Amino acid sequence: MPRNKFRPAATAFCAIFALALAGCASEQPKKPAGPGFTMTVDDASVSEEKLSKVIAPFFEDPALSETRALVVMEGGRVVAERYAPGYGPDTRLISWSMAKSVTAVLVGMMVADGRLALDTPAIVPEWQTPRDGRAKITLRHLLHMSSGLDHTEMAEGGVEIFDADTPRMLFLDGRENVARYAETRPLEAIPGEKFEYSTATSHILSDIMTRSLTDSKDPAVRRDAMLEYARGRLFEPLGMTSAIPQFDRNGTILGGSMIHATARDWAKFGEFLRNNGAVRSAQMMPTSWTRFMKTQSPNDKSYGAHLWLNHKRNDGRDQVLFPGKAPSDVFAALGHLGQFVVVSPQHRLTIVRLGNTQDDKLNPIDDQLAKLISVFPKR
Repeated sequence: MPRNKFRPAATAFCAIFALALAGCASEQPKKPAGPGFTMTVDDASVSEEKLSKVIAPFFEDPALSETRALVVMEGGRVVAERYAPGYGPDTRLISWSMAKSVTAVLVGMMVADGRLALDTPAIVPEWQTPRDGRAKITLRHLLHMSSGLDHTEMAEGGVEIFDADTPRMLFLDGRENVARYAETRPLEAIPGEKFEYSTATSHILSDIMTRSLTDSKDPAVRRDAMLEYARGRLFEPLGMTSAIPQFDRNGTILGGSMIHATARDWAKFGEFLRNNGAVRSAQMMPTSWTRFMKTQSPNDKSYGAHLWLNHKRNDGRDQVLFPGKAPSDVFAALGHLGQFVVVSPQHRLTIVRLGNTQDDKLNPIDDQLAKLISVFPKR
């Protein structure tokens, strides 16, 4: 997620409501598991000594804060991994906004299935009234974070943390029905003309996907329909057997923020994107969709379709990723508090870093990720 003016209160807010977030419990393993560096193959292109040296700062340098898991895949194989004490290969960790990239993939599969269309108005019942400008919002607008809806992600300017849309939607008055909260917001810009990073936007996509699968308003039916689709089309084919998405009480998947999976399974997701939607030579999604996800959006050069790109941002916005320090075709799924799935196609590389780092303290993590990428040869 972007790092524009997050306040320490945002992290405090998450701590206050940790008990209300059921999935947070799954972050804590039941028993200690596997700290320390592990080299998993004998023929990686980088030596064990070199890899160990460049991975160590993630866990040992105080400037890089708390890293819980780091997995490196080269050419489709795990070549190195390391976990903090109390975490291991079987520990599920929360995605936060990395879930947005999963949502974009599921939307792409539904477009390929003919269930949804990218450039026709999104059929949201709340928007289907006469002269409602929201009726012009398309899936493309939503995927590019350019819907024009008045969404304030976190505390900024005069907006306090308890008034920002994402905390309200996930933990306060919107938590029972996140889609309704997100969809009832008014327009503040013409659809397609303004970039506004927004978890609420991803939950609108979650609702649209669910309604494409079932007409039922029963929360259990909605949940089961979306879960069956996500498992059958994405998680199981990729071997992401640990993946557990969360749902609100209306049966809407929290596709903007809350999917739990192991670091190894998050690496499988990165590999899926690196291979343009293919798994073991089986094309699970059109290559045109992954190209779309990795293409710069009109209103922010560092953002594609629910995926971050290694380019400088527009208009002096706070930088994301590390342009100039790694190839421009690097892309990433990013989440709050320093969750990373970073892919470098030129290096045939996927790196997963999961941890707990305040969003305004991520620059050292960025720099070390760039250094880790650089030790691998380009192909």
